[in-house]
Amino acid sequence: MSNAPTEAQSANTGKIYFIGSGPGNPDLITVKGANLLAQAEVIITDRLAGDEIIGRYANPNAIIIDVGKQGGNEKSYKQSDINKLLVQFANLYEKVVRLKGGDIAFFSNVYDELQTLAYNNIAYEIVPGITAASGASAFTGVPLTARGFASGVKLLTHFNNSIIDKESWKQLAAFKETLVFYMSSNNLASIIEQLINAGADKSIPFLVIEQATTPNQRVHAFTLQSFPAEPIQFNSPSIIIMGKVAGLHENFSWYKNNSVAGENYFRSVEEATAYLKINPFITRPVEGAQKITENVD
Repeated sequence: MSNAPTEAQSANTGKIYFIGSGPGNPDLITVKGANLLAQAEVIITDRLAGDEIIGRYANPNAIIIDVGKQGGNEKSYKQSDINKLLVQFANLYEKVVRLKGGDIAFFSNVYDELQTLAYNNIAYEIVPGITAASGASAFTGVPLTARGFASGVKLLTHFNNSIIDKESWKQLAAFKETLVFYMSSNNLASIIEQLINAGADKSIPFLVIEQATTPNQRVHAFTLQSFPAEPIQFNSPSIIIMGKVAGLHENFSWYKNNSVAGENYFRSVEEATAYLKINPFITRPVEGAQKITENVD
């Protein structure tokens, strides 16, 4: 049985607050975002927003709906389900938070949800957050732009070869700008192949950062040439920083977490292939909250 509200319930039009929760570290959410979570009557949260952020900042009496989507998981909420929840809860409560990982503007599907709210004349506000690229950059000591290294940065995603056309690969392969790939670690071998085929220098360095800014952050350093042919399973979320600036990490890295090895550097194919398993990011449950995880009927 679903706990979602029904159309028959009395309407009391409220406001939706879209909040970017930041890159993972709960200390990095904005003050406004934290204040709104403390006031929220309903929180509709994504998987990447993190239970720790809700546990620390959320109103303990809030209804919490976990709508986190994960590729390949048939039990994940559909976008149409999420849109429906936004409308329904806005007609029942005054303050409804839509909590998303990182920043609302980047790879968050916010367009679909904004369209739904606009169509239904529901008020909303957008509270920005720190995007994963900025968090990973700061916590690895790697500036995304730097004189003599990169004059700009491109934020990308690559989950199939139709996303980026052949001409665009040629431009990317010149590495005049830093390339940051979101949600693409499972397709890293394909990215490297496309770049090399487009003429990229094989000595270009890059980093794969798992769970950036958290105590479980792990940094893996490669070059285009040294990445192993055998696939490596990186923990989600992972982000890729690729370009000349990635070579600055060893000089300016400052963040040391509580892991045994601290950071993993792979200087050769042999070292990378020997990489086996990394502990998953563990979050604590939210106590005292009404957490709804089942799909909408």
